[in-house]
Parts: sequence; C-alpha cells; structure tokens
Amino acid sequence: MTHDLFTDKDLKRIRDEGLSKKEVMSQLEIFKRVFAPVKLKRPCTVGDGIVVIPDTDRKSLITNYNEASQQRKIIKFVPASGAASRMFRDWFRYAEMKDFNTGQSGADFIGDLPQFAFYDDLQKSISENGDDITSLITNRQLQNIIEYVLTLKGLNYANLPKALIKFHSYPNRNRTPLEEHLVEAALYVQNAGHICRIHFTVSNEHKSDVENYLSKVMKYYEGKYGVTYDLSLSVQLSSTNTIAVDMSNNPFRDNEGKPVFRPGGHGALLKNLNSIDGDIIFLKNIDNVAPDRLKPATVLHKKILGGYLVRLQKEIFANLHLLVEEQVDNETLYRIARFCNEQLFIDLPRSFEDVPRSQKIDIMIDKLNRPIRVCGMVKNEGEPGGGPFWIEENETLSLQIIEQAQIDVESYEQKRIWNSSTHFNPVDLVCGVKDYRGQKFDLEKFVDKNAYLISQKSSGGRNLKALELPGLWNGAMARWNTVFVEVPIVTFNPVKTVNDFLRKEHM
Repeated sequence: MTHDLFTDKDLKRIRDEGLSKKEVMSQLEIFKRVFAPVKLKRPCTVGDGIVVIPDTDRKSLITNYNEASQQRKIIKFVPASGAASRMFRDWFRYAEMKDFNTGQSGADFIGDLPQFAFYDDLQKSISENGDDITSLITNRQLQNIIEYVLTLKGLNYANLPKALIKFHSYPNRNRTPLEEHLVEAALYVQNAGHICRIHFTVSNEHKSDVENYLSKVMKYYEGKYGVTYDLSLSVQLSSTNTIAVDMSNNPFRDNEGKPVFRPGGHGALLKNLNSIDGDIIFLKNIDNVAPDRLKPATVLHKKILGGYLVRLQKEIFANLHLLVEEQVDNETLYRIARFCNEQLFIDLPRSFEDVPRSQKIDIMIDKLNRPIRVCGMVKNEGEPGGGPFWIEENETLSLQIIEQAQIDVESYEQKRIWNSSTHFNPVDLVCGVKDYRGQKFDLEKFVDKNAYLISQKSSGGRNLKALELPGLWNGAMARWNTVFVEVPIVTFNPVKTVNDFLRKEHM
C-alpha cells in the first residue's frame, strides 16, 4: 500500500523530515477516522474544579516557593516562535485601501502611531532612508509609513517573530517581549546563586536573530537586576511535522509533485519541553507580558502558583513513599484517596471500593505518580481560546483545558456547556516534571494520542486538510494531574493584534 501512495523520492522526502513511512501512514489513517469529540460534563467553576487561594494562605505559599527556588532547578519555558505578521492584519488591509490616506481609518492611524513602542525605531528608520515621518504624515503618505513598518524598507516587522517587536515604552529603553520575559524571570525564577534559567522555543529561520538580540541586551538586564541568565533556545523539530492531505484524504502534493508537510502545532513543543532538565517549569506565551507597573501582581501570583505546586508535591511524594513501601493501613489508604479526590480532583474508578487492598494501592500509585501542573485561570471576559472543563472518558471524570475545536459544536448540550464556562485559559502553567524519587518523567507517556485536531487550510489556491498534534496544554498534558487556580485578570496581558498595544494595560 505504501508504494501505491509514495515513490522512492517521496520516501526519501519523508526520511529527510525525520519521519518514518510507518509514522506517515499512521497520520494518514487519522484523517480517515470519524472525528471523536471530547465529551464535556460541565465547566469548572469556583468550588467545583477551580481553587481560590485564601489570602491567609498566600504568605505560606510564597515562603514554600521561595525556599524551593533556592534548592531546586526552576526554569521558565517560553514558546516564542509565533510570527508577527498576524498582528498586523489590519495594517496589511490599510495598505490596500484606496481611501486610507484621506479617510477616517487613516486619521485614527495618525493619532495612534506615536503611542506604539516601536515609534522611535520607525522614526529613525525613516530618517535613515532620507524621509521624514512628519512630512509623510503632513502629506498623507500614510501607506508609505506602513511600508516602513512592515517591509525590509524599514523595520521589516511583517517578517519577524513577535519576540522581536517592541512592545512597551520606558524612559531609558523600549522593550521587546523577549526583554520583558528576562525581567520577569529575574523577579521570580532566580536561585540562591542568582541564576535565572529561561528556555525559548523559536522558529529555525529566526533562531540566529533571536540569539543576536539576546546577546545584545542580556548584560544590561543582568546588571540591572543582579542576576546571571542561563539562556537556551530550541526549534520545533521537523520530525513533529505532519503530512497534509487533499479533500479525499490522499497526500497533498505541491506544484512539483512533492508531498507537503506542515508544522504539527504547539503540541509539537512537548518534545522540547521533555528535553529540559528542570524540577519546576513555568510555562507562559511570548506575547503575554506586562509592563513594569503591572509586574508585581504577576510575580505575586506566579509565586503563589509555584508554592501551591510545591505544597501538593510534598504530600504526593510522601504518600507515594508510603504506598510503594506498602506502609499503609486502611485508614491511611482512605486518607490518601480523599487527598486525591479533594486536592487533586482525581475521580477514582467506580470499582475502587470493591477491589482488593493490593489493587487499591496499585491504583493510587498509578494516579499519583504522574507529572503535575497547576494552571492559573482567569475569569472569562470574552477572549478567544480554551477553558477549564470536567470531561467524561471511560466512566471517569478529569480536569482538562479544552479548545472549542475539540467539542461537537453541533450538539446543543455540548455547546450549552461550552458557553456556560466562567473561566479562560491564559496559558499560565507551573509544571512539576520529576517523580517522588527525583527522576524525570517521560512526558510523552502522558499524552492523549487521540486528541489530534484536523483543520482545513489552503495552498496555491487549493484546499487541504492539516493535522495538528495534541495541543501542548490540551491533549499533550491530558494524563497529567491537573489543578486549576483562579488568578486575577491583571496577570493576563496578551498581544494578538497591533491595536492591543493601545489597551491601557500596555500603555
């Protein structure tokens, strides 16, 4: 069958991607399956899947975290490969509008322009090209200004990653999100030796640009905050790419007849996360950064989340030692079961009460000996994206972060549950990735292999179907122990479009 689909040249192309023909054939089979949506039971709400930390607990949790940060290896993991081009969709549209220079959109553009943190760089770039920004505005040559922002003629922002766009203005120097993450890390990731460990995942084409930029700014922030950065970068491996298919589920081929492979989505970054040697890993997107005046709230709640993880791990590890050494009587066993249910939201099998004691111990070890994540959740204020839900699978319930594409949107009941969600996932995770013996978990063992997503795309004017791997904080972490903690909206400051810079949080 393989040779009916693929030529010898195709098979070489597959090997060059770092894939095997068996893996590609498995991917092709996924396209042919009937979509199996997640079954939502109910949204997680405060008191039912979402924890609210009492003010009286904050001090002890921060102490827990501060002590752990001095003794354990803490790392900040930042997916930073997102392209900036999507941020500037409106400006691409402006560049094509015939009446932009004279219309209301152009007037609004002129009024907003000086407020962007990249305005100083733009002025300088225009001047170096022999133009003057004031003259361009006066003469209503606004599309020329957009050209200076987006193309190689000027800042070339349309071809850069978000990581290298100026986000925030300060009296001395304006900052990219890379710099804001350096600052943030200095405030809660440094250890006893004032070492700050940060890992950025970047696209291969921009890796050298990011490395060069970091090398230029790192010393400044080390001096300002009295730390030493231990920075590392990785790229999304081509072996995590997936084959595209046409609308009949046959391999999609480009104009030269070659099979087309596409990036497998952010779930592909599980391999990058799995390769990091750390005890506790904070995970946060590149574009979710706050200016300095809002950082105290962010740092406070990062430490609270970290301290809550440390508290849970302490009890998990103690219980696992008792279970593994079989030092548990029935009373202890049921105490551990209550901890699983009440603190970790683990739904034990219905047969748990009826199985022999030795089997109860095995079940508890299996449930507890897993990676754990504490996920900050903010109140839903209409941002697009996933949220926290109880889902039903094999007669048990579990806490999961779910995207709308994972559910059956044709089901009235499922849509009703989705729309009743009270909280939103800002991608604010702190992860414990080592077991009670201090050994690293193999994170690939805890993936829901069926949580793939299939989306329709186009290439060269032709429709295709693309396969996304289980999302990094969705299916890729589906078998982790998961706890949701409410955090304030002030800790969530994403930049998805250029106009988000005009929000009061970023000004």
